[in-house]
Amino acid sequence: MSTDTDNDSSSNSCKAPDSDGEVAEDIAIVAFERKMDTAEDIVDGIGDRYESIDILEYHGNVFEEHWGEYDCFIGLMASGIAMRKTAHLLDDKWDDPAICVVDEELTWAIPITGGHHGANQVADDLASMGAVPAMTTASEAADKQGVEKQAKALDAHVVNGDSTVATNLAVLDDELGPIERLDGPKAVLVDDDVTVLKRNKDDGVVLGTGSVAGADVEQFHEAWQRALDEADRDRGDVEFVATGTRKADEEGMLAAAEEWGLGVVAFEKETLEEFEGPTPSRSKELIGWPGIAEASAIAAGSEHDLLAEKTRYDEAVTVAIGQ
Repeated sequence: MSTDTDNDSSSNSCKAPDSDGEVAEDIAIVAFERKMDTAEDIVDGIGDRYESIDILEYHGNVFEEHWGEYDCFIGLMASGIAMRKTAHLLDDKWDDPAICVVDEELTWAIPITGGHHGANQVADDLASMGAVPAMTTASEAADKQGVEKQAKALDAHVVNGDSTVATNLAVLDDELGPIERLDGPKAVLVDDDVTVLKRNKDDGVVLGTGSVAGADVEQFHEAWQRALDEADRDRGDVEFVATGTRKADEEGMLAAAEEWGLGVVAFEKETLEEFEGPTPSRSKELIGWPGIAEASAIAAGSEHDLLAEKTRYDEAVTVAIGQ
């Protein structure tokens, strides 16, 4: 059986090509007949986050028959079954579909292949249904943004996949630094350990954002919209949200970004210090951090420039617009 779902504009609308190695758009749930009710629950719970989600009844050759048709398989089965039935099909991590297994009680969601290529994303989505995502990719285990995840947040895709081994090791060692943004026409000579990202759309603006702890989603919505209105811009002009690592886990910000279909890029303190904004900030005096909104907007903008200096809304959310 199969179920196709279309995204609305507020649900993960920032889609990148399959070659970005991150976004999973077409999903297949592979389930034994006795587990079909759970498969239907998954469709109901997270189906609207994908372009399509099908349910395939398990038989011995089901993966082989549908290999290449989907970005990710959700195996509603023991991980050993999925591993044995797909091992001989695996060829290249940039081309192979991702695989995430989950048990019938939706207790654990385990990416077993293609973690950075859709399986981690699916496991995170299953977490909204109560499953615990068991991430084993190094960057996620260390709570850091690997380059594939940064590409997704920037609405870009990785051009030279083999380079990500070296650059993700640099992420783990805090040695990669911010992604350099180059506008053409320009010729660039790079080594094998330089990951090249290509934008999926024309340049726009960046929302640099700081907040008090616990600011809610509506406060972020209101702050971002008012900032854009005052700058005579709209949501369609926004490439992504930028912030500092100390604010990267703010639930209200992450929820607001997801509803707007935007990725979030978090900069380390050292990077923000290089791009400190013009408006004085008490955070530098109190905790040694530059003002997050302006510094992250400048650091993230393609021209490292401010379109709009920071403004504070509702005494909760601070927004600056970078370009």
